[in-house]
Amino acid sequence: MKNCVSINLKRNEIIIKLNEEAEQIELISALKRKLPDLKKLYQDEKTPIRVVGKVLKNKEIAQIQELIKSKIDVDIDFDMPKSLGLHSIKKTFEKKTTISETTFHRGSLRSGQKLESEGSLVIIGDVNSGAEVMASENIIVLGALRGLAHAGAKGNKQAIIAVGMLDTVQIRIANIVKEFDREEEPLYRQAYVSIIDDKIEIE
Repeated sequence: MKNCVSINLKRNEIIIKLNEEAEQIELISALKRKLPDLKKLYQDEKTPIRVVGKVLKNKEIAQIQELIKSKIDVDIDFDMPKSLGLHSIKKTFEKKTTISETTFHRGSLRSGQKLESEGSLVIIGDVNSGAEVMASENIIVLGALRGLAHAGAKGNKQAIIAVGMLDTVQIRIANIVKEFDREEEPLYRQAYVSIIDDKIEIE
């Protein structure tokens, strides 16, 4: 991908913008090409670098930071969440969905309770074992998900499930189902669940 990395010199900082659609290997390759020119901007000053654009995983952030620091010893700030949080969820909504109505539910769901939404669903609490949540779009649980969750219930494979803690026996996105063996599967904290190549993946 051409021009997947752009570099802009500002008054007090240098902005490196990463294309949101670019793969990590493309970003690294582009940075390697551009770093020699960037290094020429540095004399005695230590102008900080701010990286913006694509939301990166922790290991991707570490890889880019290590690459830049191998050429230029300077402070680097990544203007993006380093772990899943509300800012990350907001970016996910902007990227993954078009206009979607969002239902907010304050409080935890007990066993036997069921909550449905035609759009996205945000639960400010836990979904306990025996409870069920279903949404046509995304499902966000700020607490623990111990019950069943079905996002993209009308067939939207772009839908996601994001939870503070994942401790359930089954999740669904569209028509894709993932079963969990509680004895073998670890507890996932701050889990982000999506469909990749028709398989449910957890980050």
